[in-house]
Amino acid sequence: MESIAWMSKKREDGKVLCTACSQRCVLEKGELGKCGIRKVGEDGNLYLTVYGLAASYNVDPVEKKPLFHFLPSTPIFSLGTVGCNFCCKFCQNWEISQHPQTHNGKVFGVPLMPETIVNICKTNNIPSIAYTYNEPVVFFEYAYDTMKLAKENGIRNVFVSSGYETKEALETLAPYLDAMNIDLKAFNDDFYRNISCARLKPVLKTIEHAKELGIWIELTTLLIPGYNDDEKELKDAAKWIASIDKNIPWHISRFFPAYKMKDVPPTPLDTLKKAYEIGKEAGLNFVYVGNFDDEDRESTYCPSCGFRVIDRRGHIGQFVVNHLEDGKCPKCGQEIAGVWK
Repeated sequence: MESIAWMSKKREDGKVLCTACSQRCVLEKGELGKCGIRKVGEDGNLYLTVYGLAASYNVDPVEKKPLFHFLPSTPIFSLGTVGCNFCCKFCQNWEISQHPQTHNGKVFGVPLMPETIVNICKTNNIPSIAYTYNEPVVFFEYAYDTMKLAKENGIRNVFVSSGYETKEALETLAPYLDAMNIDLKAFNDDFYRNISCARLKPVLKTIEHAKELGIWIELTTLLIPGYNDDEKELKDAAKWIASIDKNIPWHISRFFPAYKMKDVPPTPLDTLKKAYEIGKEAGLNFVYVGNFDDEDRESTYCPSCGFRVIDRRGHIGQFVVNHLEDGKCPKCGQEIAGVWK
């Protein structure tokens, strides 16, 4: 379903600037943005071609996003559309994220309007909604309307994002956006340009600005052997995260062959463990290893006394035991950063 994409500006030359993401596409009539779902109509307006069309939706444990410091052990309603502003060669959801770009702008999805999403959450006591599976900022207006209605009904909102929101988009979303898991895909610009069709600097700016706006932030880095797992690069990334806030959780995930990178082997476990230690040595209080079972490196520890305040084991979200008392360590009383209720 098409709807006016109001996160845009008409230019004097008749073209339209899309202001949703940092690709900042300048489009002529009939032209699609890099995301494949924002298109200028014959009337000169920018349209979102997937409004109310969910290509994928599910109810997940919030830990699967991954969010470890946000309403632990609760369900989260997750949805996404087709289209994406990145072209990651390792994308696990490429069937939906790249569909419009490879099918001449064609879209698909199940009708799922904001009112329906919110009613599902209210009926089933689901406390939050995740905009995920593809990059949520590309379906900005659909997400915004859902988020606003959710907030009015006491439901939280989460973006699982590549961090390419423009400053104006992020500030527009901020009153309704409670948390973000942002992919820090690498800490080198060449990776972003060659593997993901993007740049590093806008992502770093989004992380900084989201933090300033008071949105709860967690970061994820998928370690791809030979591409972004250099020890110096990991040290630089950890140091940078720590300079923003040592309480930002950093999820280091294991890569498995996918899409255009099926010839790349899975991440060695020693690489993940080394990255975990690098994060800790940089002063980060909360570092996690994902995509393989590691109870010790998936659990949360009090940064003051070392007590294990949240136990996690098995498949993500399957076994979670939260020992926190009002967001504090039960042993020493240290407040643990996060959104706990």
